[in-house]
This record gives sequence, C-alpha cells and structure tokens, in this order.
Amino acid sequence: MTSLGRLIRTTAFKLIAAYLLVFAVFAGSVIAYLGWHTQRLVTRQAIEAIDADTRYMQTQFERGGITRLVQVVNRRARAPDAGLLLVTSFNGDPLAGNVLNLPLEVLSRPGWSEIGYVRSEEAQGPLSRALVNVIYLPGEFRLLIGRDVVEREELRKIIIGPAVWGLGLLVVLGVAGGLFVTRRVLKRIDQMTAVSESIMAGDLSGRLAVAGTGDEFDRLALSLNAMLERIETLMVGLKDVSDNIAHDLKTPLTRLRNRAEDALRTAEGDDEWRLATEKTIEESDGLIRTFDALLMIARAEARQATAAMVSINLADMAASVAELYEPVADERGLDLVLRAEAELRVTGVRELLAQALSNLLDNAIKYSAPEPDGGRRSISLVAERIDGRARVIVADAGPGIPEADRPRVLERFVRLEASRTLPGSGLGLSLVSAVVHLHGGSLTLEDNEPGLRVIVELPLEPAADEEAPASSF
Repeated sequence: MTSLGRLIRTTAFKLIAAYLLVFAVFAGSVIAYLGWHTQRLVTRQAIEAIDADTRYMQTQFERGGITRLVQVVNRRARAPDAGLLLVTSFNGDPLAGNVLNLPLEVLSRPGWSEIGYVRSEEAQGPLSRALVNVIYLPGEFRLLIGRDVVEREELRKIIIGPAVWGLGLLVVLGVAGGLFVTRRVLKRIDQMTAVSESIMAGDLSGRLAVAGTGDEFDRLALSLNAMLERIETLMVGLKDVSDNIAHDLKTPLTRLRNRAEDALRTAEGDDEWRLATEKTIEESDGLIRTFDALLMIARAEARQATAAMVSINLADMAASVAELYEPVADERGLDLVLRAEAELRVTGVRELLAQALSNLLDNAIKYSAPEPDGGRRSISLVAERIDGRARVIVADAGPGIPEADRPRVLERFVRLEASRTLPGSGLGLSLVSAVVHLHGGSLTLEDNEPGLRVIVELPLEPAADEEAPASSF
C-alpha cells in the first residue's frame, strides 16, 4: 500500500474529511440562504416601487384620461432613474414609453411577469431582464410598469462566484491540512506500533514516547507506560519467583528425598520407620506451607480475591490473633501487649488480613529474644484510628532490620543472614505486603530501638469515622 493510501485509510483522515464535508455543506447552505434572501429583498423592493408607480399612473389616467397619461409617461420615461414604462392601444401599438421589441403575449395577459426587453435607447443592445406589471385601462388601453432586475442578477454572480471559489479553496486547504495532521498522527501511531512490536519480541524495557503536549496521545502513552511498568515488574517478579523456587525449594526437596532414601537403607524396626515418616511429613508440611503462601501472594497481587471483600472490624481481628499467639509468646518468655480501639471497620478479605496479622505476630515472636538475665521483654500489637485510616502497629524486641535491607525483605524468599538459622521460607513479609496493597493500604518498616516496628495503614469504611474508646490486655 502506498504512503498516500495509508494516510487516506486512517481514522484521523476520515474524521477530518467528514468534518470538512459537514462544514462545506453548512457553509454552502449559509451562502445559498444569504443569496436567496438578498435576491428576495431586491425583488420585494422592485415590487414596492412598481406598485407605487402603478397607483400614480392610475391616478393620472383618472384625472386627465389617456392624453394626460401619455404626457406623464413620456416625461417620466426620460428620467435617468425611470423604470420600464409603456402605454399601448388595444392592438399593442405603443403610444408612449421607453420599451421596444416587447412580445405581444406579454401585453395579452394582465398581472405580474418577468420578461426580457430592450429599451428604446438601447435598440441594438442585449436583452435585459425586468419584473413588470400589466394593467388594463378603460378604452382597452394597456399600461406596463416594470423595474429592471439586473442588480439581482449581478448580485447573484457576486455571491455565487466567490462562494464557489471559496468552497473550492476550503476543500483544497482542508484536504492538505487533513493530510498534514494525519501524517503527524500516523507518525505517532507508527512509533507506538514499533515499540509494541519490540515489546512483543521480548524487550520489556521499551516505552512509548511522550511528546509533552498533554494531548490524547500523551495521555494514552502515559497510561500504557504505567501498564508496561507494571507488566515488567510482574514479569521480573515471576522470573525471580521461578529462580527462588528452583533455589530455595531445592534444598528441602533434596533433604526430603535423602531422608526417605536413608530410611529405606538404614531404618530398622517400627520406631525408626515412624520417626523417618514423621520427619518426612514435617518436611512435606513445610513445603505445603510454602506453596500455600506463594498461592496467597499470587492471589493478592492478581486481585482475584476482591469479590470476597466484606466489612471487617479490625480491632476484633487483632484481638483474636493476639489471643491465639499469646500462649506462644508466653512460652518464649515474652509479654504480648494489645491496645485496640473499638469499631475499626475496614473492607477486606478476612482470610488474607488475618493471615497478614498472623505473619507479623509470628515474626515478632520468632525474632524477639528474652532478656539475658531471664527477664521478660514485650512485643506489642496496636490497632488505632488516625487521620481517617486504620493503623496496625506490630513492634518486637529483636535485632531489627537495617534500613538498607528493608525494601529487600518485602520480596519473596529473601532472608537476611541473621535469620537463616531460624525456620521460615522468607515469604511472610512478602505476603503481608501483597495483602496490604490489595486493600489499598501502605506498609512501613521502622526501627523500634531495639527491634522492628511494622506499620500497616488501611482505609476505613466511610461509616467508621466516629471516635471509639480503646481496649487492651
């Protein structure tokens, strides 16, 4: 297809052509109406002038008969601005006036008509057009009074000629402008197509060009670039997850296989078989928990759980999770302190929010060590209202996380050196981050001096704006 053919087939050119056609029709209609109205005005003025002359001539005839009428017509016919005047006998012989070569049939019917004529002083000239009125007088005399309408014809030429040229120029300039605009639009489209093809070829770093004009193409490019950023992030995350799964799950799977193989080779008696089976089940449960966590993260990031969102009292959920983990904390020599305001209503997925709170408390208990002298340390769970949002704070007394490593620990399978000796898969905070973003909230990690302070903020329901008293245990 030629370059011109591609331009003509574009939507932009079709829209411009349609707009140009509508504008041309509208402009032509306006010009035609103005021409018609102007000609109608000229014709009405001629009719009024003829009516005035007719009344005057009839009055003269009534006063002095045909003789006086002939005298008045001859005198008026010689005036520079005289219209068409003619008095004839019953058989059409002219008695007075300024018109020659008038067809007999014009005088044979009274009333209004438009005729071609030659003035007496212009006997050799071309025919002119006039609007005339024929009156029958007593004695079978006939009186013709008219006005030249050449002004109307000239006016028509003045209007139609420039209008045709103007519309023609409008079409030419419109087509040229349409081709110019379409070429620019097509250039932007070609750029977008080229970037899209490179992205489909595997280059996820490609982005659409933004001209900075703020037009619809810039808005589309910005939206698509944001989408591409998200897609690239997800694809990189998928690749990282695949690599991490291959790396981090390989060790427990290998350990599981080695234990089963060792049991087959060395186990003797029911007790050793039972112990080997229990260890195998324990390793399998760990793998299942890891895969469950991965599935929950994927579900949260894909926003597949939004249909299950209900109204939840975050304070009650915090109290339930704290009650569940209080014996675990006590066994570790820790005091779990809860402070929760009543009626912290949020909209969310109960299962995911409960799992996120459980992960935070589990981490706080896991990484908080008791005092060296046997004393007890505290971990806290706070659920409060602040600036129209629900805020949950989990603070521990552990080693904390260095500021440089805080963004990394939200990624999948990331475990710092200090935590590699403890059980876990490195998915706890990743799940919390995915759940918080699913619910439109924010997650912040801060230094608790000592320990880590995790702050989760979620939007409150509109009806949950009233202050409520706090409860604690």
